[in-house]
Amino acid sequence: MVLEGPKRIALRRVEPPRPAPGHTPIAVRTVGICGTDVSIFHGTIPVSYPRILGHEIVGLVGDGDAAPPAGTRVLVDPSVSCGSCRLCLEGRSNLCTAGWLLGRDRDGGLGEAMLVPSTNLHVLPEAVSDHAAPSIQMLSTCLHGQAMCGFAAGDPVAVVGLGVTGLMHVQLAASVGASPIVGITRSADKRRLAESMGATHTVDAEDPETEGIVREITGGGAAVAIECAGKVATLARAVRIARPGARILAYGTITEDEGAFPYYDLYYKELTIVSPRAATCDDVVAAIDAAAAGGVDLEPLVTDRVPLERAGEALAAGGGAHTLKTVIDVTGGA
Repeated sequence: MVLEGPKRIALRRVEPPRPAPGHTPIAVRTVGICGTDVSIFHGTIPVSYPRILGHEIVGLVGDGDAAPPAGTRVLVDPSVSCGSCRLCLEGRSNLCTAGWLLGRDRDGGLGEAMLVPSTNLHVLPEAVSDHAAPSIQMLSTCLHGQAMCGFAAGDPVAVVGLGVTGLMHVQLAASVGASPIVGITRSADKRRLAESMGATHTVDAEDPETEGIVREITGGGAAVAIECAGKVATLARAVRIARPGARILAYGTITEDEGAFPYYDLYYKELTIVSPRAATCDDVVAAIDAAAAGGVDLEPLVTDRVPLERAGEALAAGGGAHTLKTVIDVTGGA
């Protein structure tokens, strides 16, 4: 599926990727669609055209000289780093000054075959299915963000926004013993799902008493407030429901450049705000382990599976009220 311009995508036959040193051919099986893909499709994130989208990629290793051997099922880490800049040498390869992303800066996974830097492949255990595995890429960024916050057992946590990543954050918080865990969203379906995944309480985001309810549940405010909706208003809510001395995980990608915000609370509560970008190799390995061990259940997050030829429809729809994760079955074998 080739994006030829904003909102213009079509199934095309293209030249197969040519072998290159340090790269491994991949036969793509499944690709997850996320907000970045939707933004690129609509033109709000600029790319050069034509571009093949897709960065949450699962496939089989093709013939080549590099390990793992041909036929091995792998997850592709789409964030490619140089390995030699200051940030890479500090272990912060996710911030590499010369880095790039498959599916944005170079062609991604919405096609039958692709070429991937061999160092960006991770073998997948059988316990994780083809259609659940693409979500590991998002899970790795959630783990990266929570590590920046320094979670501890017994911390009261509030999660603002219960989409895919919000539900992942709920599960990760539960896995380390955070309590209580409060999920906040307008959707009754997502509140029920959050409760099945470890949220001790959920609150309707449209309730005018939402913030007071959260402060009451948490005994004065959350020790960690996680914003997953990507809006100025929801980040402001995270600040308001945080207790003094709390940590704010600004996980959602906010593209707005204006809006009311409780700046004084940053001073008065002495809050710490962290904002993660992408994940490191270690985060990806940890995410695979968490998914394989059942510490995080990815299966219920996949609500839609469509064939490659319908990828354009999925991107145009951008997720609906009842949609969480859409996965493209490239081979039909998932």
